[in-house]
Amino acid sequence: MKPGPFASFVRFVACGGGIGVLSSLAVPLLAALMPWAAANALITVASTVLCTELHALFTFGTGRRPGWREHWQSAGSATAAYAATSAAVLILHTVQPSPGMLTEQVVYLSASALAGIGRFLVLRLFVFADHGTRTTAIAIPALPTPASPAFSAAA
Repeated sequence: MKPGPFASFVRFVACGGGIGVLSSLAVPLLAALMPWAAANALITVASTVLCTELHALFTFGTGRRPGWREHWQSAGSATAAYAATSAAVLILHTVQPSPGMLTEQVVYLSASALAGIGRFLVLRLFVFADHGTRTTAIAIPALPTPASPAFSAAA
């Protein structure tokens, strides 16, 4: 049985939020070796693949692993989330050139939470929506044609 919207959201927060928190710890560590945007991109790709698998099987209860279509659509929503988190941190660095790691984490996690709400809606309504239960057209019978009169006025 597929979970309802509330249960799906709780599962989304648990799976996506848990992976998100782990990702937020990995990004600054990886950023010590490369530019922050590149570290964020690598972690985003890895976490998106993992989350798409978890969301298909657990969050939205599709009963199957996601295919290429679901991975690509999920990647599209993750790209928007990546842009939001990157923009938030880049704006932070513009406003405050040397923010502490705690400030950077608060900004990153806040942007991730907002982007996560948008991703949940996209995934639930489009990517993992049950397309097999669409309503089919109902045939409406045509009105019966009146029988031709037994007597014609022309006769």
